[in-house]
Amino acid sequence: MLNRLKMSVAALALMAAPAMAQDAITLGMVLEPPNLDPTGGAAAAIDEVVYANLFEGLTRFGPDGTIRPALAESWEAQEEGKVYVFHLNEGVTFHDGSDFTAEDVVFSLNRARAEESTNAQKVLFEGIESVEAVDPLTVRVTLSAPDGNFPFKMAWGDAVMVDEGSVADIATKPIGTGPFKFDNWVQGDRITLSAFDGYWGEKPALKSATFRIISDPSAAFAAMMAGDVDAFPNYPAPETLPQLEADPRFRVIVGTTEGETILALNNAKPPLDNVKVRQAIAHAINRQDIIDGAMFGYGTPIGSHFAPHNPDYVDLTGKSGFDPEQSRALLDEAGTGPLTLRLALPPTPYARRGGEIVQAQLAAVGIQAQITNMEWAQWLETVFKGGDFDMTIISHTEPLDIDIYARPDYYFSYAKPEFVALMDELQTATSPDQRSALYKQAQEMIADDYVNAFLFQLAKTGVANAKIEGLWENAPTQANDLTQVRWTQ
Repeated sequence: MLNRLKMSVAALALMAAPAMAQDAITLGMVLEPPNLDPTGGAAAAIDEVVYANLFEGLTRFGPDGTIRPALAESWEAQEEGKVYVFHLNEGVTFHDGSDFTAEDVVFSLNRARAEESTNAQKVLFEGIESVEAVDPLTVRVTLSAPDGNFPFKMAWGDAVMVDEGSVADIATKPIGTGPFKFDNWVQGDRITLSAFDGYWGEKPALKSATFRIISDPSAAFAAMMAGDVDAFPNYPAPETLPQLEADPRFRVIVGTTEGETILALNNAKPPLDNVKVRQAIAHAINRQDIIDGAMFGYGTPIGSHFAPHNPDYVDLTGKSGFDPEQSRALLDEAGTGPLTLRLALPPTPYARRGGEIVQAQLAAVGIQAQITNMEWAQWLETVFKGGDFDMTIISHTEPLDIDIYARPDYYFSYAKPEFVALMDELQTATSPDQRSALYKQAQEMIADDYVNAFLFQLAKTGVANAKIEGLWENAPTQANDLTQVRWTQ
């Protein structure tokens, strides 16, 4: 009788206790964003919080990589792709209650392309000649030349729409039009969003979302096991995935990303301005050892800056295959003598683990790599912005971003005139066959010049509570889109 009573009390307590929150989610993130302004920062971590959640653009990427309507319900190309007319959704407001209209599009695009713009992807807007509000819900964008890729460019996180009245505080108090609004940011710990009651589109199932910053792989595993986080879309401890996969509480999600992981080389700095030295470094690298040792087998070898799942991909890994003897011979031809190079590593596990393997591989051919471990903000300031480095390991997660090699002020300093001309031609090419041919030429040119040592395409290794659905399997852009995420019973 006493046992039955205890069981009844326990059952009543279970019934009375609140069930697992079905309208909230906590996600783990490796890197903390330096700010929350996707229009003024290069860090992927910014978009991982705000893309499609807090900010929206005229168009957006779907989970399959297709370009979909967003703030523009439709658009049409005119004058053979030189003019685009966007038709905006009605009833859209910013989180502060102000109306979103065509004038906000004019402001956002003109701000992004202005001479003083700090937009990390300013090249997306270089082709814009003028932006005109035809009426409150219609925008005409005139380009300097036809561009069949313009709707794709408008889907980037760097092209989201912002409110002129609140843009001064966008880095720390962002206001967008998305289904979630900004609540709180505890530096070094977490960022919290909540559902925006006035959202114009389909309301999300979630009422709140917390992004917890957990950079240590062991801590990430512990947080998943303890239930402190519900999902880790870009899980930093792939060595524990088999253990999580065997646990019915979890679902392991493995897909592809746009992340070309490279050993970036400072082409402007001797001796790395010598193509023979860069080629020697490339031949000293055993990609598969890095994939196995740093990523526990997750990753696809690449030989140029292009995603293997893209239909225009060319397999160029053979040009820079692992060949230590050739590496030593090239160093002899370059006449550099013993080399000591600095290797700056950001805090991501793939970089820290991969850096140690690269260091050993380079040492085997006579190149000493001096490792400096940097925090994310320090890496962004010193390496990415300042160009003060010899080598670094980083994943470039932006979609179809081979055009970065044409930028004269980009951190690895390539911008070969012939490559710039290729990108200029690509900018105006509208034929799919022509664009495909140009992408293939671009891949081969940077592979032949050994601009960087191309390592692997970053896999999307995620883990989530088995009751969560709607998280992206693949990552066509750097995002944790929560618009379709929900708990199942």
